[in-house]
Amino acid sequence: MSKPRKFSQTPAALGYRMPAEWEAHEATWIAWPHNRTDWPGRFEPIPWVYAEIVRQLARVERVNVLVEDVAAEAKVRELLIRAHVLPQRAATPGKLAGTIRFHHIPTNRGWTRDSGPIFLRRDSRAARDFPAVAATAWSFNAWAKYSDWKLDTTIAGEIANRLRVPAWEPELKVNGHPRPVVLEGGSIDVNGCGTLITTEECLLSEVQQRNPGVTREQMEEIFADYLGVEKVIWLDRGIAGDDTHGHVDDITRFVTPTTVVTAYEPDPADANHEPLSDNFRWLKKSTDQSGHPLRVVKLPMPAPVYFRGRRLPASYANFYIANKLVLVPIFSDPNDRVALNTLAAVFPDREIVGIYCRDLIWGLGALHCMTQQQPAG
Repeated sequence: MSKPRKFSQTPAALGYRMPAEWEAHEATWIAWPHNRTDWPGRFEPIPWVYAEIVRQLARVERVNVLVEDVAAEAKVRELLIRAHVLPQRAATPGKLAGTIRFHHIPTNRGWTRDSGPIFLRRDSRAARDFPAVAATAWSFNAWAKYSDWKLDTTIAGEIANRLRVPAWEPELKVNGHPRPVVLEGGSIDVNGCGTLITTEECLLSEVQQRNPGVTREQMEEIFADYLGVEKVIWLDRGIAGDDTHGHVDDITRFVTPTTVVTAYEPDPADANHEPLSDNFRWLKKSTDQSGHPLRVVKLPMPAPVYFRGRRLPASYANFYIANKLVLVPIFSDPNDRVALNTLAAVFPDREIVGIYCRDLIWGLGALHCMTQQQPAG
């Protein structure tokens, strides 16, 4: 794989920005699950959950599926046929399968939100030599926690190469030396107009430290240069059980340029009550890039989900916005209905589809973690 080439100008200087997730997609990228250590003792249902997700997405946009090789593709095709996602005639590897495309790109894990490219879109007529869609290939180090990341750190650049779109590798100087910037897609959320939300726990904490020695001001400058961000809202902490140490896609998400839904836990005895209450109060005081106050909508939390004595990061905020569709994690919980109705109210023009994630969440991620959108170009 060739590395992304260097450019004399930043994406923002060329008119690129990170679009909001609800803007039109060309495709969704996912990596097929194969690492059984992500779901120890509970892996068997996971491919079937992925099959249902692919089935739903393929109704509204192309789905690009990463698999290791031809043999792996054949196994996935067979499973998708058994799940009535693909027709029988699509059994042959390499054969086009409607809106589903397979790409032989080996991975360590299936969390494409964090290891895949973060795509950009350019709306202006300037820089005509550059296409409407580009990518950023951030460094990935498995959430500064695990050792098996060498394959995943190549995914973003490989996808950009296959799409033949320009890709930037963000870097900054620390103590006078250039260093690639580590950033996971699940740690940020944007409104597409210049405002980004993240957490101090994830990007500024010394625990699972992604970018040692890098300041808040430097991160804001990086967001401005590479994602077209004008305003950063820094929340405090994420939810209990979050293996990533504070990813924002488990707590707060933009649903319009001026509206966020944010997870809320009313029970004072629950570990999530204090951090989510603090985040809610901060959001109520926050404004967008133009100084307009945000509309803040509370999204309930499910009852705590445990497996093998461990609390899992179950959250309705880990939904994925596709073309004409929103996939929402559900957990056989009474609040499933409340969450689905809340999201139906803020997405009146989209179909809201619940995906059972009580097995999937044992891998410490859900629907948003496993998907990465490619904007329409």
